[in-house]
Parts: sequence; structure tokens; C-alpha cells
Amino acid sequence: MSSPQSILVLTTGGTIDKQYFDSLSEYQIVESTIARLLQVARVTLQYEIVEVARKDSLDLDDADRERLVGAARDAPAERIVVTHGTDTMTTSAVALAAVAGKTIVLVGALTPARFAESDAAFNLGMAFATAQVAAPGVYITMNGTVFPAGSVVKDRERSAFISTR
Repeated sequence: MSSPQSILVLTTGGTIDKQYFDSLSEYQIVESTIARLLQVARVTLQYEIVEVARKDSLDLDDADRERLVGAARDAPAERIVVTHGTDTMTTSAVALAAVAGKTIVLVGALTPARFAESDAAFNLGMAFATAQVAAPGVYITMNGTVFPAGSVVKDRERSAFISTR
């Protein structure tokens, strides 16, 4: 159950929740692994996980973003972590700027969380920490950095997020 002191995790899919199926030779987004990552990390802070979508971020559309914004706006929680695919994370961050008075942190992974050498757990930990200490606003946490939304882009060649400031 969400309260202003807890963290609400809104999941949308993306690489963080992808799994590789040998028989199909492709990645598919499956049930979110976020609960398992938080359990393994022994997170004791109260949190709630709500699935908004289960899509690659390239497949998210305006209706999905409206649902995401509505879920963030209508939640009693003041601290929100959004798991999201990295390709359109910055687009959703712009949409979430319409939600006033809350700290919203978008996070994803460049490698599926189910992979041993994934950046997912580290990025999720950064997002949880940022949600607890940052001022209200929208942020993206990737590659060990906290970026204010609107000041970051994905650099596909370097497989990293970089500041535009």
C-alpha cells in the first residue's frame, strides 16, 4: 500500500524486464523482475509495484504515456520510481514533468536484469536513493549518474546516457 513516505514503482517494460528465448532467437518483455531485484537487495523501505505497461519503450505510445502520467499524478506516494526502456525514457520524462510536487525517477537497463552482468540492480538502487533525497521534479538515473530530466540524451554509440548541459 502506497503512502507519501513509501516509494511507488511504476513498471512499463523495457530491457530491464526482457528475457531471451533461444527457440525464438529474440528478446521478449516478460513479467517484471523488479520485485525480485528489491528482494535480493533486502530493501526494507516500504514500496509498492504497479504495472502500467509491458512494452519495449519504442512501442510506448501517447496513450501509454497518459496512463503513466495519470498513475503518477493520482498516487498518494510522493516518491516514484518508473522502470522504463532506455530508447524513449527521455520522452516519458518530459511527459511526467506535468506531475507537480512529486519526486519521479526514471530508470532502466542497457542489459536485461536477468543477465549476470546487468546494470539493472545498480541503476535501480540509484533510483531508490535518488527518490528518497532529491527535491520534487523528474530525474533519470543511469550509468551511476543522476540527471535532471530535460538535460540528458542516450548515446547509442557509447551505450550510455550523457548530459546535454
